[in-house]
Amino acid sequence: MALDEAAATTAASELDSVGGGGMSSEEQVAARPLLSPPSPAPPSASAAAPAQESVEELDRRYAPYARRDAYGPMGLGPIGAAEAARLAFAAVVLVPLRVVAGVLVLVAYYLVCRVCTLRVEEERGGGEGDGYARLEGWRREGVVRCGRALARAMMFVFGFYWIREYDCRFPDAEEEQMDQSKEIERPGAIVSNHVSYVDILYNMSAFFPSFVAKRSVARLPLVGLISKCLGCIFVQRESKTSDFKGVSDAIAGRIWLVTLLLEALAALLGAVTERIQRAHQQKNAPMMLLFPEGTTTNGDYLLPFKTGAFLAKAPVQPVILRYPYKRFNPAWESMSGVRHVFLLLCQFVNYLEVIHLPVYYPSEQEKDDPKLYANNVRKLMAVEGNLILSDLGLAEKRVYHAALNGNSLPRALHQKAD
Repeated sequence: MALDEAAATTAASELDSVGGGGMSSEEQVAARPLLSPPSPAPPSASAAAPAQESVEELDRRYAPYARRDAYGPMGLGPIGAAEAARLAFAAVVLVPLRVVAGVLVLVAYYLVCRVCTLRVEEERGGGEGDGYARLEGWRREGVVRCGRALARAMMFVFGFYWIREYDCRFPDAEEEQMDQSKEIERPGAIVSNHVSYVDILYNMSAFFPSFVAKRSVARLPLVGLISKCLGCIFVQRESKTSDFKGVSDAIAGRIWLVTLLLEALAALLGAVTERIQRAHQQKNAPMMLLFPEGTTTNGDYLLPFKTGAFLAKAPVQPVILRYPYKRFNPAWESMSGVRHVFLLLCQFVNYLEVIHLPVYYPSEQEKDDPKLYANNVRKLMAVEGNLILSDLGLAEKRVYHAALNGNSLPRALHQKAD
């Protein structure tokens, strides 16, 4: 989850889209549709070869986002007759059963949250809204225990029947006793690599943390109340720049949007830092779940970390998630959400491996330098999780998606925010 640079990148792209400018080589590649024929005429073998080579070249250049499962780029690649028959059977039998079971689990937890929040006024401190993060007594106990159990039930519905977990938090007795003062300290945040939306379900079943979500999520049926009981920090992402007419008004609208995004970013960072510090100091406060990469990958790579999770100077709990697969990779990096959920539900069994690393206690130097803190945690996770470090980010992911879809992107999307 991009906490300190994603909004700046978005703001920069908004401004640059008004000014125009020439296309870079990456933009020219992005302007060519790679998953559809370039013309109505049937392509010859010689004409089809360059397009295939271009896809392979893009997959090498943007390796963290490339799908290498049986379904190909964006899940739209050709599949064999056996796989098609398997999908057809699952679509008729398995998917409807899982959809019904998933809805029942969701409704059950909504009813639990409704009972536990009866006659409780929603907190709205700090401008962002705390929802029901500060429930106490039997209310908090009911929300947490039922939430963890039903989150695991939802993963079971998605086909994750067994989860292999490796707990490295206490490697041996000597390390447990090496610093008693550190044992008392509680991590304020869980930092994890980001592969799929399933990441959130697992962390709910294991830790039941809070996380950052769009404000529109709070207004969704069923999910809205659940997200408030999780103690989510809601951020406003919607803009109304379409209300501005003409070029001058459009430019003014873009500038207004940039200013609004920067103000929202500062408020968000403050709210997240305050919540992490509270979780670090108070045992009953929920920890924050943060994905420092700011976007998802195919599960084999680790992108640069944003510093939002490390500004509070509190210890963090690193968690590494991996999704072994045979035909369909549960990683959600390039295809549409609906298609991904459908293919995930069509798999009879899905697999998840989790590595719980020891709590990372920052040194004084790391507390004074959040970038150093973030980079050191990232290197540790890459080594322990056998992940490949990559310098790519959200901007390059958008370029890759645009290339697959045959769309061009503003030059600002290619630039990395400082």
